[in-house]
Amino acid sequence: MRVTTRLIVSIVLAAALVSAGWTWFQARGERARLLEELNHRGALLAESLREAAEPLAKRADAKALARIADKFGGRRRLRGISLHAPDGKTSVSTAGLPDFSPPPRPGEAIDCGLIPGGALHRCAAAFENSPGFLAVFQDATYVDAGVREVWRRGFFRLLTQVLLITAITLWIVRFDILAPIERTAEWMRLQRAGEGRGAAPPPGGLLGSLTSEAQGLAKSLETARAAAEEEARLRHSGQSVWTAERLKEHAKERLRGRPMVVVANREPYMHVRRDGKIQVVRPASGLVSGVEPILKACGGTWIGHGAGDADRETVDAFDRVRVPPEEPRYSLRRVWITKEQEEGYYYGFANEGLWPLCHIAHARPQFRAEDWKHYHAVNRLFADAVLAEIEGVDEPCVMIQDYHFALLPRMLKEARPDARVSLFWHIPWPNPEAFGICPWQREILDGMLGADVLGFHIQAHCNNFLETVDHALECRIDWEHLSIRRGEHSTLIKSYPISVAMEEAAGPLPAKDELMRSVGAKGAILALGVDRLDYTKGIVERFLAVERFLDKNPSYIGRFVFVELGAPSRTSIPRYRDLVEEVKNEAGRINARFETKENKGWKPIVLAVGHHERTEVARWYRVADLCAVTSLHDGMNLVAKEYVAADREEPGALILSRFTGASRELRDALIVNPYDIERVADAIREAVEMEPEERRRRWESMRETVRERNIYRWGARLVDDLGRVRLVDDDKPA
Repeated sequence: MRVTTRLIVSIVLAAALVSAGWTWFQARGERARLLEELNHRGALLAESLREAAEPLAKRADAKALARIADKFGGRRRLRGISLHAPDGKTSVSTAGLPDFSPPPRPGEAIDCGLIPGGALHRCAAAFENSPGFLAVFQDATYVDAGVREVWRRGFFRLLTQVLLITAITLWIVRFDILAPIERTAEWMRLQRAGEGRGAAPPPGGLLGSLTSEAQGLAKSLETARAAAEEEARLRHSGQSVWTAERLKEHAKERLRGRPMVVVANREPYMHVRRDGKIQVVRPASGLVSGVEPILKACGGTWIGHGAGDADRETVDAFDRVRVPPEEPRYSLRRVWITKEQEEGYYYGFANEGLWPLCHIAHARPQFRAEDWKHYHAVNRLFADAVLAEIEGVDEPCVMIQDYHFALLPRMLKEARPDARVSLFWHIPWPNPEAFGICPWQREILDGMLGADVLGFHIQAHCNNFLETVDHALECRIDWEHLSIRRGEHSTLIKSYPISVAMEEAAGPLPAKDELMRSVGAKGAILALGVDRLDYTKGIVERFLAVERFLDKNPSYIGRFVFVELGAPSRTSIPRYRDLVEEVKNEAGRINARFETKENKGWKPIVLAVGHHERTEVARWYRVADLCAVTSLHDGMNLVAKEYVAADREEPGALILSRFTGASRELRDALIVNPYDIERVADAIREAVEMEPEERRRRWESMRETVRERNIYRWGARLVDDLGRVRLVDDDKPA
C-alpha cells in the first residue's frame, strides 16, 4: 500500500506543478488582457471628453463636470473626471479623486496607467487649445478579481485532476498490476508445490516481461524437479542417469576447469532481418540439437560460421554474442567467410564431395581442385579463430564437429601441442575402396589423425575408418584398443552414439487439429516426417510407401494423413534443387490420384516446405500418432530420438530405417529397409493398428533407452576420454 501511496503522491505533485505553472501563465495573460482593455477604454473615453471638458476647465464648472461623469460612469466603471493645470494641480474634480495627478509624459497626447495601489486606473489627455489636461479615472479592482478567478478555476481543476488521477491510478494498480502479480504469485506457488502442471500461465499485460521470466523460472524449476525425481528413482533402483548438472560437475572434475570450445560450421543461433526487425532463428540441425546441451551444461564457446544477414550487427568487438538469448549460458563466436569461400568449401568440397562419398547414396561425388583450396583455407581460418580463443589457456579442450573440418585437428595440434582435441564425425564413414575415390584422402586422414579422440556414431564406422587408414597411410594400428599411432601422436578411435535430452514437463498438449489446419492437413490419424530435403533421407521412397499403404488399405483413405516438415537445404547444389522439385511433384501426383468428391479437402500427403523452429517441430512430435524416419543412409538421425523424447500423453509409434545409427539402439521401433516399399507400407499399417499394450511396451522401452543414453551421457563419455589424453610432454597421469 505504501508503494501505491508514493505513486499517487508523486503523480499528484507532478500534476500540481504542471497545473500551477499553467495557471500562472493564464493569470498573467488575463491580467495583461484586462489592463489592455482598461487602457483602450480609458483612452477612448478621454479622447471623446477632452473637447467637451476644455471649456469647463476655463470656467472651473464643477457641476457640469459632475453631470458628464454621471452620464458615463454607470456603464463604463468610471469613477470620475478631473481637470488639471499644467503642473498637475487639480482645478475641477469629481468627489473622491486624488488631489494631484501628474501630467501626461512628454510627447504623449494620452497617457494611461494604474495609480499606485492598483485600485484606480487613470488616462490623462492634454487639452489642444489651452494649457492643462483632462484625467479620466476608472475602477481597476476588477483586474485583481479576474486574476483571482483564474486561480480559483485552476484550483478546482487541479482538485478534479487529483481525484481522477487517484481513482485511475488505484484502478490500474489494483486490476493491471496487483491482480496479475497475485495471479502470478499463486501460479508460482502451485509450480513450487508441484501442483501446477497443466495450469494456464498468468496473462502478460503490463507485466508481460515479468510473467515471461516467471514462466521461464517455473519451467526450469519443473525441469530440475523432474530431473531430481528421475535421479532419485534410478538411484533407488541402483541405476544413475546423466543430467545437465551432473555433466557440469563431471566436466569440471575431468577437465580440471579447462575451458570447452566447440567448433562447428553451423551456428546454433542466427540473427536475421525480417520485416525491418532483427530476429533470432534456431536453425534446424541434428548437430545443434545434439551438441548444444553440452555447452548449456558446461559453458564455454561455440565457434561457427556467421551466416545470418544480421549476424554482424549483433556481435561485440570480438565477434562474440552470448546465447541462448532468453537465458545466456555460453558464448557464440562467429567466423566470417566470403561468398566464394562458402561456395568452394561448404557447397563444393564438403557437400558435393565428402557428403555423397561418405553416404554412398544417389549422387556422384564431385572433387575440384579449386574447392579443395577453399576447404583448406577455411579450415585455416577456423584454426586461427580457435587459437585466438584459447590463447593463454593451459591445456584447453576443443571439440570439433563433423566433416567440414577434417584438416582442423592437425592445424591445432601443430600450433598447440598442449591442447586436447577431439573430432566427432556425424556422418557415416565408407569402406576403404569407396573413400579411395577422394584425390586428397591422405591429407584428410592426416588432418583427422591430429585429433586425440576421433568419434563416430557406431562401431562399423570406426572399423571402416581403421581399415581406410590401414590402406592409405604408414602408421601403427592397435586393433585391440582401437587406436592409431602416427609419429609421436596417438589417436583413439571410438564410437559415441549421439543422443538428445529428454523433454520433461513441456506443459499442456498442443491442439492437434489446430496444428494440422495450420498446414492444410485433415485426418484422424497423423503420421509425421521431419527432414532436411536431402537425397539421403528417403523422402520420395517414403511417399511411395504411403501411396502403397492406401492402395492396400483403402479404408484409411480420408482418415490418414502424412505431414512432411521439409527444410530446404543446400539449394545452390543442382542435385538438391532437383530433389525439391521431385519431392513436390511426387506429393502432388499421389494427392491427385486419391482425390475424390467424397473426400474433398483431404490430401494423403501434406508437404510443408520451409524453416521450422525447434519449438514448432517439438509441438508436432507431441501429437503425431507415428513418425517415419526412413533414411537411405545416415550417421545417427536424431529425429527418431527427438520423437521418442517428446513429452506426450499417449505412446506413439516409430518406423525406423535399419540404415540409421539410431536403429542400433531403438530396437523396439518398427525397423524397415527403406528401399522395400511393400515392407514400409506394411509397417505403416502395423503402427496404425498396433494393440495399445504392445504400443505402450515398445514406447516405454524406447524412452528408457533415450533417457539412459541421453546427450549428457554422450558428452560425459567424450569428456572422459578427452580428459585421459596423455600429452607428449605430460609426465603426470591424466
